[in-house]
Amino acid sequence: MIVGSGSIWSLIYFEFCRLLAPFPGALGIVLRKLFWPGLFASCGKGVVFGSNISLMCPGKMEIGRKVVLGDNCILDARSATGDPCLRIADHVMLSHGVMMSCKNGAISVGERCGIGAYTVIQSTGAAEAQNAVRIGEDTVIGVRCYIAGGGNYNVDRLDVPIAQQGVRDMGGTRIGRGVWLGASASVLGGVEVGDDAIVGAGAVVARTLPPRSVSFGVPARVQRIRGESEEAKAETST
Repeated sequence: MIVGSGSIWSLIYFEFCRLLAPFPGALGIVLRKLFWPGLFASCGKGVVFGSNISLMCPGKMEIGRKVVLGDNCILDARSATGDPCLRIADHVMLSHGVMMSCKNGAISVGERCGIGAYTVIQSTGAAEAQNAVRIGEDTVIGVRCYIAGGGNYNVDRLDVPIAQQGVRDMGGTRIGRGVWLGASASVLGGVEVGDDAIVGAGAVVARTLPPRSVSFGVPARVQRIRGESEEAKAETST
């Protein structure tokens, strides 16, 4: 469940690397940079690992080049499949306390994304129906955001506890490229936020939002489309 492998060598190496997790300052960064890349399915050059990072099943994670993982991040790639299910592309920055959790789900983060402190990204689903979370490149996610892929239980039966009815397949969640999510915004399972959209602070996205839209509120509603007025002026002038 934690190491992701039954190999004794994998357990020993994992435990050794865990000993390096709380080392502070430059010494800790250097030690983790030397030894931690071997934990992952793949890990690019120049990755910076902050202190007190928690890893579960790192062998199912792919980390790109020059990624920064801030202090106290939690990366959880528990999955019934043997394939990598948590992928972080090049030049991504995870701030302090970010949590990414796959429970029979999948998460991918595109290049040059910035994810704010204490944001939670969670993908949960049945092993045969992954509710993946996909975040496009150049997306900015504010502090304390919540992005869900799946996670909703089946609730139809009254003779069986909700926790035993399994998780519904909601088709995954997609955050497009160049999106800006304001602080404490929530994106629920099964929706899509279009490319270059803006979601205001504290908004709850419960339905798909079009590209270039500016939305806020609970639930989030489209207020305008970026560039629409400028395009209308251009057409009028011609």
